[in-house]
Amino acid sequence: MAKTYALGLITAVAASASLSKNNCAYADGPFSFSPFSTPSSNASQPSSSSKQSAPSNPPSSSSTGDAAEPPPPPPPKVRNDHPRTTSAGFDPEPLERGVQALEKISQSSSAKQVLEAIKKQEETRQVELNAKAAEYNALKAQFETERQRVIYDEQKKLAQHQAQTKSQMARYEDELARKRMQAENEYHRSRNQELVKLQEESSIRQEQARRATEEQIQAQRRQTEREKAEIERETIRVRAIAEAEGRAHEAKLAEDVNRRILIDRANAEREKWVSAINTTFDHIGGGLKAILTDQNKLVVAVGGVTALAAGVYTTREGAKVIWSYVDRILGQPSLIRESSKGKYPWSGLFSRSIGTLSRGGNKGHTKDGKAFGDVILHPSLQRRIEHLANATTNTKSHQAPFRNMLFYGPPGTGKTMAAREMARKSGLDYALMTGGDVAPLGPQAVTKIHELFDWAKKSRQGLLLFIDEADAFLCERNKTYMSEAQRSALNALLFRTGDQSKDIVLALATNRPGDLDSAVADRIDEVLEFPLPGEEERFKLLKLYLDKYIAQSETRKPGWFRNLFKRQPQKIEMKGLTDDMLKEAAAKTDGFSGREIAKLMASVQAAVYGSENCVLDPSLFREVVDYKVAEHQQRRKLAGGDKGSV
Repeated sequence: MAKTYALGLITAVAASASLSKNNCAYADGPFSFSPFSTPSSNASQPSSSSKQSAPSNPPSSSSTGDAAEPPPPPPPKVRNDHPRTTSAGFDPEPLERGVQALEKISQSSSAKQVLEAIKKQEETRQVELNAKAAEYNALKAQFETERQRVIYDEQKKLAQHQAQTKSQMARYEDELARKRMQAENEYHRSRNQELVKLQEESSIRQEQARRATEEQIQAQRRQTEREKAEIERETIRVRAIAEAEGRAHEAKLAEDVNRRILIDRANAEREKWVSAINTTFDHIGGGLKAILTDQNKLVVAVGGVTALAAGVYTTREGAKVIWSYVDRILGQPSLIRESSKGKYPWSGLFSRSIGTLSRGGNKGHTKDGKAFGDVILHPSLQRRIEHLANATTNTKSHQAPFRNMLFYGPPGTGKTMAAREMARKSGLDYALMTGGDVAPLGPQAVTKIHELFDWAKKSRQGLLLFIDEADAFLCERNKTYMSEAQRSALNALLFRTGDQSKDIVLALATNRPGDLDSAVADRIDEVLEFPLPGEEERFKLLKLYLDKYIAQSETRKPGWFRNLFKRQPQKIEMKGLTDDMLKEAAAKTDGFSGREIAKLMASVQAAVYGSENCVLDPSLFREVVDYKVAEHQQRRKLAGGDKGSV
């Protein structure tokens, strides 16, 4: 068995050796039998000699058992210079040496030990070769890792360099763009400054020319008015003298006749009334005497009086019930504080017809030729209100939906008066309510809101519903202090104003527009700010209220019966009060509202009535103005202190 194993081993060694380029036996390297092999000269012969010295003795017949048969002739050998790349030939020289070595081993007495040594030597060599292969693979993997790391580092450096280059290019381009933008901005700024300067100079020249022209026109107008007033005054004086002389002559002639007629008429009236009274008392006395003496008549009389009293009481109470029902159906809603419509549909027909005729004759104008009567506003605001009034008129005539409005500004700046005049100028009816009246109604607020809008829709001309102090119940619905009734009332108003209406113009007035609910603000189409009056507006207001409270204070209201028993007011005399003094007062009253200026002139009237001779002179006027200005400043300080303490 050892021989068989050795033979297989030698065959494998020879096969591997035939694949070697140096004609040596390799497992993965050289293989030598140093202890028992022939000298190295025999193993290192050239291939030609090895081919010629082929073994003459075949293998032992004892190992194969076929000694009687002759061996087959060997095939012709082919020269193979590249045994690893071709399979055309086979080199038997290593196999022959292996066979010779096997014969020597088989003849040796320690063949088994030799085979064991060869086996161990081969295993050791295989282990070394595996170790070298593993080391080679490790070096190869390390080299590959190092190569990948170098490639990654190079790529990273290249990416960083590219990013740095790109960042520098971007910074450079940004710097160029910023410099270019700065240059353009400087150019545009300088050009805009030049244009603004040119526009300012042009506007200054235009304003100077306009002022000069206006001053000339005003001077000519004042001169014309003075001449006209002088002529009218002279005409009135002559006419009054003539009329007084005629009336005096007529009165002197008719005095005696009138006295006699009055005396005769008074005597006749006195006799008639005395006889009527005597006859009446005689009839009453006879009737009472007949009733008291006759029991049947007394019972009938008492029953009749009782039935009459019961009928009167029943009729009165029934009339109250019926009238309350009629008032609830046809009457004006309780939320309305003021309205140009009558309380009932049939009330004010004659006055409305007269107003319609007067509006048709003087459309767009009021008394004294003013567009808005006693309302003095800033010219731009007044033009806008006039435009809205004309637009509202045309909207109604074309059956288009109205636009809702919001008036906001400090108290006393003319919001309510402007709304009233807008309604009058546009031909609409006017109704005023306040937001503070809704909260006390509680659960009835929703019903009253619906009644109000139902009543407003009955207007034929259209109705301007003005809600003063609108923030009292139209505030934000998320307020913690807002009650459920107020929230329901707000929801009811939002429901009735959800769509554009062709019957109602909703105008809201408030001092705090920021407190309104967002849904209410969404219903608003036009927003108008009413600021405090400027100096020119204050001058016009002072002239207006001076004429109203001072110059026309003694004008008696129409109605002879009322004036018959009313004491005539004392006439106020004005001395030395000029427009320059009014302009001086207008400059002092900076920050005054229209209502405060009206109160100022009412205070001037009271001071004049409190004086001895009822004369308004410059000293008294300046004294009252200074006092009211100081009072206004003190009130503002107190209001500022209260806000600071809060």
